[in-house]
Amino acid sequence: MRFEGKTVIVTGGGGGIGGATCRRFAKEGARVAVFDIDLEAAAKVADAIGAAGGQASTFACDITERASVDAAVAAAEAQLGPVAVLVNNAGWDVFRAFTKTEPAQWDKLIAINLTGALHMHHAVLPGMVARRAGRIVNIASDAARVGSSGEAVYAACKGGLVAFSKTLAREHARHGITVNVVCPGPTETALFEDYKQGAGNPEKLVEAFTRAIPLGRIGQPDDLPGAILFFASDDAAYVTGQVLSVSGGLTMAG
Repeated sequence: MRFEGKTVIVTGGGGGIGGATCRRFAKEGARVAVFDIDLEAAAKVADAIGAAGGQASTFACDITERASVDAAVAAAEAQLGPVAVLVNNAGWDVFRAFTKTEPAQWDKLIAINLTGALHMHHAVLPGMVARRAGRIVNIASDAARVGSSGEAVYAACKGGLVAFSKTLAREHARHGITVNVVCPGPTETALFEDYKQGAGNPEKLVEAFTRAIPLGRIGQPDDLPGAILFFASDDAAYVTGQVLSVSGGLTMAG
């Protein structure tokens, strides 16, 4: 019960990786704030946590809108208590060659994958600084570390999130706050399903990925929470500014 009595926010908590992460935090005693723009999906996660004996509440949050972020954070803290852990997991992608994308798509990609995380940090960090304690785990992507065809702007956003995380880790180490990054590889989520369809030949793509991954399979959402909760726990109290790939060995960045 590493997180007993602690309030944890997970953005995109109604999705695959987000839902798995919420469930694991609740299993280890956390009071989980499930943030999602899709309140119905968030409610399904929270209901499952409640049915299993855990504690979770849902909060509608559009991370691209600062007013929505501020309102959701305030509501979560009023109901569950001060935020001890923030997991920035929400994301979105469009899969096509960069020259075939449009500026409006860039704007949406940047708003969700980079600016949204900035909003969340800016809303939560002052309280963590005042309490001189906090854990932030940002979910980026191996696309940020090695690139990924058809994901140029997404990769740029996630690369920016990695650099941003390292900078905040330096700025806030003296406040007792750690900031680390988990980079998923190919994982069976709705986002990956869109990626497969965009590739034109989903079966061939999955076969190619499976051959390329040393552990021999595509990742599952439940493969991610272990790494995320490690960074959020006291076991990682002396770890900050680090990036960990969870990709079955597909990437082995130094």
